[in-house]
Amino acid sequence: MVDFSKELNEVQHNAVVDFNGPSLIIAGAGSGKTRVLTYRIAYLLSHGVNPRSALALTFTNKAAREMKERIGSLVGEQFSRRLWMGTFHSIFARILRTEAEYIGYKSSFTIYDTTDSKSVIKACIKELNLDDNVYKVGDVMGRISMAKNHLVQAKVYQNNHTLTAEDAATRKPRIADIYLLYEQKCKLSDAMDFDDLLLNTNILFRDHPEVLKKYQNMFKYILVDEYQDTNRAQYLIVKKLAETHHNVTVVGDDAQSIYAFRGARIENILNFRNDYPEYKEYKLEQNYRSTQTIVNAANSVIRYNSRQLQKNCFSDDEVGDKIAIIESYTDQEEAFLVASSISEAIYTKHADYNDFAILYRTNAQSRAMEDALRRKNIPYKIYGGLSFYQRAEVKDIMAYLRLSVNHDDDEAFKRVVNYPARGIGSTTMERLQYAASAASMSLWDAVTTLDFSETGVKPAAVKKLTEFTELIMSFTTQAFTTDAYDFALNVAQRSGMISVMREDKSPEGLGRLENLEELLNSIKEFSDTYQREEDEVDAVVSITEYLQDVALLTDADNEKPEDRNKVSLMTVHSAKGLEFTYVYVVGMEDNLFPGGGALMSPVDLEEERRLFYVALTRAEKKVTLSFSQTRYRWGNIVSNPPSRFLKEIDEEYLESSVFHRQIDDADDEEDDNNDDRQPIIRKPERTIIVRRPSLAKPHQPSSDFRPDDPSEIEVGMDIEHERFGFGKIEAVEGAGGERKAVVTFKEHGKKTLLLKFAKLKICR
Repeated sequence: MVDFSKELNEVQHNAVVDFNGPSLIIAGAGSGKTRVLTYRIAYLLSHGVNPRSALALTFTNKAAREMKERIGSLVGEQFSRRLWMGTFHSIFARILRTEAEYIGYKSSFTIYDTTDSKSVIKACIKELNLDDNVYKVGDVMGRISMAKNHLVQAKVYQNNHTLTAEDAATRKPRIADIYLLYEQKCKLSDAMDFDDLLLNTNILFRDHPEVLKKYQNMFKYILVDEYQDTNRAQYLIVKKLAETHHNVTVVGDDAQSIYAFRGARIENILNFRNDYPEYKEYKLEQNYRSTQTIVNAANSVIRYNSRQLQKNCFSDDEVGDKIAIIESYTDQEEAFLVASSISEAIYTKHADYNDFAILYRTNAQSRAMEDALRRKNIPYKIYGGLSFYQRAEVKDIMAYLRLSVNHDDDEAFKRVVNYPARGIGSTTMERLQYAASAASMSLWDAVTTLDFSETGVKPAAVKKLTEFTELIMSFTTQAFTTDAYDFALNVAQRSGMISVMREDKSPEGLGRLENLEELLNSIKEFSDTYQREEDEVDAVVSITEYLQDVALLTDADNEKPEDRNKVSLMTVHSAKGLEFTYVYVVGMEDNLFPGGGALMSPVDLEEERRLFYVALTRAEKKVTLSFSQTRYRWGNIVSNPPSRFLKEIDEEYLESSVFHRQIDDADDEEDDNNDDRQPIIRKPERTIIVRRPSLAKPHQPSSDFRPDDPSEIEVGMDIEHERFGFGKIEAVEGAGGERKAVVTFKEHGKKTLLLKFAKLKICR
């Protein structure tokens, strides 16, 4: 029997032991939701529940793996091994492989990653003679993805007037045609993209009730992590599977629902009580991650959202530092000040680089931060960069492995048919693709079945294509019966990839060979550690199982050891689920965070506020927020007011009330200029301790304004600033690039400026 008494508080304990019936576990940030979910599963297994009857769904492979290992340590691997636990996509892919014939697929179907999908969509755009500057691949793929997440197939899309009218309004009236052709090409290649794994599971359960009944009877207990992030397709699958037993447990936090842009529906968690009227609710409100100040500051912000499940998060940790705010004049200065702050903290607090994270609203903001960190010699890593599995040489060997398992995989075929070079040129491939398309068959079937005498493909090329398919066939005969590592090594050698790479002695060539070796190492590690069910432990771990696993990896699953002690740079969306000792949130300006589009939509503004809540609650000890008075946008200098979210933090949690005063002043000026415009959400009345008159109008620089060398600035000088106007230097401190000046301006009061960015003109 598992003893939970020492590791769970009272509410957590109740949420663990009461495992029958529908349960809603509302888990605030840092409240131990993973522990509760893990222990709940372990508890029901320890009470005689068959592991095969428990389905646990997560959003990352890493989370599933760690939970499974912990469950194994609590109740034994013989139980945890047999659990149906994994991401939505991996679990549904497993079901689809078992039931593939019902929906017209082979069990060996390929799972296309984003690069594959983009390649197919690009081919569709070209085949339909559309302008790729109008029909941008990313935009089209996003539109198709959204349709699939709402269970709209291509033919339904074509006949939906609302959807086609929206496309016409954006001057992309042929998206429906692209979608239909994309769907056909994927089917011919016996391939599914990520969204298809959800769409096709819904189709399977909708059209084959006997299959649905099989899984309804199998899964007596269903547990879902991060329920606020589920989309319509995921919601419907869970609801269908839970219809028989109603033992469904969902864990999540509506305050962290931030993925509406990719189909997530906050309504799924908000309406759980309507779907299951007999539900039980548990609120995990104690935050074990952050200081009291951080938790209270986050609470003070999220209270302005109207659509939420009420909870009162709290922390028994230390009170902690108040939230710091950095004001800068330019985005370059903002980056410099953030990097300087990190550098100082590393030396004064003896912190490691990986204790720090810089979060931003958009990826474009990383550039200035990267430049500043490099100048300070601070190592950093960017989440969402080029994944190991997206590198060319890795994609090449993976294409060989995929094609060996699924001959109809056209994307894999095109990638390696002439790599290493075997004399099959672009003209041959164009003619082959035309012939295959005309016959509605895959490239492989075209090579192995068509008569090429009338296609224009020359006999010599046909011979080379045939030799290529024979090579792949020789791999196929071993793919399902040979150990994954041995098979992959054989393919890498016999395909010629290893010998070609060894001939390239350049640093880049050596790097590619090292990446190929690392991939083979990962296959070996997978083969050695892969957990089978007890009755299959002696079976060979084949390459098909590795391909299934790697196709569903996310960036969170791919961290390399050498990246572990670096400052992390990422969007706030990417930071979800992570935690750091010190967090910097940069670009805190209206029209950036929150984004401009959200300012006119109450629903979108609430999502942006939830995003800010997520940013704050990533921190354990300290949060620093920064904003810039000016920044470059499309080559022009723009000025936005400080983010309204800064004003929503109660003043008692900030290091200074100066920033509240500035924001209030900016609000006054905006109200003066926009008397007829009503703000979306009014902040409740509160006492402002100190208040200045409205800010003066922006200064118009003198006609001969030219900034002087910062090294010439001295105490007592009269100066001119291009925005703040005329002032006097009261003090100068620091040296070199970190030299600062305290300036009293006639219209704007006292300010501290970093001289390398201030652009001051000496009044002589």
